[in-house]
Amino acid sequence: MTRSTTDEAAVPPLPSPKERRRLREAKSLSEEEVAAAVGVTRATVRSWETGRTNPRGRKRALYAKLIAPEPAVKPPAVKPPAVKPSAVKPPAATPEAAVPDAAVPEPADLPVAPPVPEAPPAAPPADAPPAPDPAPDSDTRSGAEAPDERRVSPAEAFDELYARTAPGLVRQTYLLTGRRALARESVERAFELAWQRWPEVAVDRDPAGWVRAAAYEYAMSPWHRLRRTHRQPDAPPTEPGKRALFDALLDLPPAYRRTLLLYDGVGLDLPETAAETEASTPAAAGRLMTARAAVAERLPELADAAPAEQSALLHDRIGGLARAEHVPVPRSARAVRTGSENKARLWTRAAVAGVALLIAVTGLTLHTAPTHYEPPISPPERVGGVPPRGGPQKLTAQDLKLQKSLSEQLAHGPERLVPRLE
Repeated sequence: MTRSTTDEAAVPPLPSPKERRRLREAKSLSEEEVAAAVGVTRATVRSWETGRTNPRGRKRALYAKLIAPEPAVKPPAVKPPAVKPSAVKPPAATPEAAVPDAAVPEPADLPVAPPVPEAPPAAPPADAPPAPDPAPDSDTRSGAEAPDERRVSPAEAFDELYARTAPGLVRQTYLLTGRRALARESVERAFELAWQRWPEVAVDRDPAGWVRAAAYEYAMSPWHRLRRTHRQPDAPPTEPGKRALFDALLDLPPAYRRTLLLYDGVGLDLPETAAETEASTPAAAGRLMTARAAVAERLPELADAAPAEQSALLHDRIGGLARAEHVPVPRSARAVRTGSENKARLWTRAAVAGVALLIAVTGLTLHTAPTHYEPPISPPERVGGVPPRGGPQKLTAQDLKLQKSLSEQLAHGPERLVPRLE
């Protein structure tokens, strides 16, 4: 095992990216300070807090030590004093019974005696019955083993989370989008995704926040504008006060609207709101103040209120608007789990079919492709401006007769000059 692997094994596991940011802001540390302490850039720290990358080696140990929460100071355990059984002495052995009251000397006249060691604990009487042993099914043992005997299954834990958070989350998403059908679809889609990643969601610090963030991200996707059913928001409330608040929320930009709903509607604090919206804390504070000012222009009772009163008033108004509107009830938890499993199964089969098709096409191409390269023959073309081919021309009849006569006659001269016919 290498040294880096040993170091990573010694470092405790890092919290989730959302928890990393919360711990850093709880210690009042900025991204620049963490980057300078660990020895990386600010962009790297932001990448760690968004979950895109994770630190390794020595930087992982430094980062984990830097954002580790302060250990809670436990009060010292007070051990109760041991109760010692007193020795049973006969009444005649006491000095008060042996000496009359008149003969008892004053404390000043009593002689100083050496300290007497304590008598050992008296043994119980021989005829006393022994203490009965606790029964195996006593209350103490049953209480200690109760958590182990009753374990909640993943489906039961998911159903409990769904029943507790789904109805309220649909109303919150409706205020975020202004569309009832889209709000229900977003919540069900978020819970389907949560069931597919349940091992990760179950150990999260805030499972309801995980599902809420997924539902908000899906609901605020700009691709829904291309769908005919979600192009226009639903009809606003008929009551003037609720309609003014509803219109003021929908007129806000999506990021400002989400920040206002998380802080004043859901009740998150500013660092948690900033972490869920993936913004810095000052940026989240600026969005919140701007959104409050825009809503206060529509609601005159908010303009003269203090910030604390304004937050409480907005919380009540947003909660009342969410409860007053009729939103569709989401499907049952079992139906959502079944739909999630069917979608996962469908996507798995589609991926397997796509890979099989790619393998088949590749094999067919390799089987039918030529084994060597043959350059293509270019088609003929007529070229102008080229002179005629030179060389001997076709012999005429007179030339052929002369050639024949010369070949039949012997030449006069040296033998070496005699031409040969080949």
